[in-house]
Amino acid sequence: MKTYNSSNFFKHTFCEFHQVDDFDFPENTNYKSKSNSYYFYTEKGVYRKSNHWGRVANCRWKLITKENYKNQKTVIGFANWSDFYPINSDNKLYIIQVDFKKESVKIKTNNKLNLQHNFTFTEALKREQKIKNLFKKKSWASYFNLEEERIIEKVITEFISTDKSLQQIKNELKNYS
Repeated sequence: MKTYNSSNFFKHTFCEFHQVDDFDFPENTNYKSKSNSYYFYTEKGVYRKSNHWGRVANCRWKLITKENYKNQKTVIGFANWSDFYPINSDNKLYIIQVDFKKESVKIKTNNKLNLQHNFTFTEALKREQKIKNLFKKKSWASYFNLEEERIIEKVITEFISTDKSLQQIKNELKNYS
């Protein structure tokens, strides 16, 4: 696994920064980007002060906040060097988490050995988008002989835990319903 530091963390990486409220950026900040984001490097990781998160240049940096965050609000986040993962890799380092009650989906890194199915970042992004569409347009669920909520949960659960295509899963379920 690649080791990240101040010279390479900004090159095609995925990371979840955690909001920090008790850090004052020193005047001798290590780096200021063209978009006015500030970076301060430590031995353990990097502090980032910015008003934009998510897609950052060629990276995907999420901000884990204590409250709902909206872009254009300046927030300081911290990430350990070990929290950075490559997004242009063939390694299956990512899992997809779904909250069926909130109808939300998130890509997370899977740095623990567990039973969840792993994907490359590209695969996870494609599946995340398809799951959002499944939640958004539910008319497809009416073609099955199961309650809408149950069929949606069943299809998505299998979709995030196998390499099967969405069409393959739907076809298999249609044959059993």
